[in-house]
Amino acid sequence: MFLIAGLGNPGRQYMGTRHNCGYMALDILGRRHDIGYPDDGFKAMYGKGRIAGQSVILLKPLTYMNLSGESIRACADYYKIDVEHELLVLYDDISLPPGQLRVRARGSAGGHNGMKNIIGLLGTEDFCRVRIGIGEKPQGWDLADYVLGHIPSEEQKLMQEAFEGAADACECFIKDGIDAAMNRFNVKSV
Repeated sequence: MFLIAGLGNPGRQYMGTRHNCGYMALDILGRRHDIGYPDDGFKAMYGKGRIAGQSVILLKPLTYMNLSGESIRACADYYKIDVEHELLVLYDDISLPPGQLRVRARGSAGGHNGMKNIIGLLGTEDFCRVRIGIGEKPQGWDLADYVLGHIPSEEQKLMQEAFEGAADACECFIKDGIDAAMNRFNVKSV
């Protein structure tokens, strides 16, 4: 069974913000496979279904970004998820240009507080992730204001393509594994 978690912040005021990239990519994956979020538990909304013949759980933590690990850990424990091979986390990354994807089998939090919490509560950096580039904050901006800001209209098409690509990466991960997903999706944007 696979656990695919999209990171974000709950609430209408955060819809469409850079920090909710994980939620938006997860929603696309869910729509493609008719998996909604009818269940609540693990401090999250989640749904179960099948992708590429495999059982999957799509999980949206409702803990706010910085406590995402509470939800992911509880769900992974309950369903006995092998976090090194069966967990995939989708989230925003300021170190990548807007719209660029980076798939990884493991790694540090890179300054992302949601990822710091997940790593701390899982006790490992060895889990798969799809980083969705949102670009560096402009000079003089507060980081929180930047990541909690709405995606500007001139970047919306690019970001929508990135969310579709992140959903494609999830499907590839489930069907063919993390190495195949890294080989296919880790390309530099031009």
